[in-house]
Amino acid sequence: MSTRDHVQVSAPSSGGASGTLHVVATPIGNLADLSPRALETLRAVAAICAEDTRHTRQLLAHFGIERPLVALHEHNEDEIAGRLVARLLGGESLALVSDAGTPLVSDPGFRLVRAARAAGVRVSPVPGASALVTALSVAGLPSDRFVFEGFLPAKAGARRARLAALAGEPRTLLFYESSHRIEDTLADCVVAFGGDRPAVVARELTKLFETVLDGTLADLHARVAADANQRKGEFVLLVQGAGEDADARIAEGRRVYAKLCEHLPPSTAAKLAAEITGAPRKALYGH
Repeated sequence: MSTRDHVQVSAPSSGGASGTLHVVATPIGNLADLSPRALETLRAVAAICAEDTRHTRQLLAHFGIERPLVALHEHNEDEIAGRLVARLLGGESLALVSDAGTPLVSDPGFRLVRAARAAGVRVSPVPGASALVTALSVAGLPSDRFVFEGFLPAKAGARRARLAALAGEPRTLLFYESSHRIEDTLADCVVAFGGDRPAVVARELTKLFETVLDGTLADLHARVAADANQRKGEFVLLVQGAGEDADARIAEGRRVYAKLCEHLPPSTAAKLAAEITGAPRKALYGH
């Protein structure tokens, strides 16, 4: 980008031109990571749609920005999206931010974006920090192919079932996790993926107590369980994919499962195919 390039933010127009919805990434911790383009955009829009207006107000105050704030979260997004689109169609430009990082990544906002696009309103990204990409960049795990699973279910049974279904996934897995569940989630990962699977726990990225731990899942679970400080903050958990050996087991398991299904109920066929081939049963049943 040349030095002459700068963000263009539509102002209210009496000529009928619609405004722009700017999807603005904000820092995940270090405030110095807010880009000059993001600053210019936030200063220029008519209002800022924020997941938590109290949190965003602190961010704006740090940079001396005074803009009207509109609360937009999972409980009211359906209700107010139409009104916000009407403002955009009337010529106002708005910004959409989340509490931290890039909006819509495990955060509200997609309904507003979808409604704006359906109405013919321009939706423009202002890129910046994202916790999942930040974690992946320093993890030292394969990054050419990965899958983001967001937050795992809070209930243990549902969480374990989801992890079991991912046991054969060959791509690097990324999860967000909370401080009060990280230890239990690591324990469940040991069961689902095996204690020897390489993994990384990235904690408080870009913040004062940033920590990136790597090792096997069993090792990481032991380290987190033994140190209360490693159970504080916000987490990205990365788990290396199953690899070619697991892919081969799953392929063979599915072949055996298909044959057994010709003579047995699916649940019984999946159980036997898993025992015969070593493939995860969840990867076979219902395939």
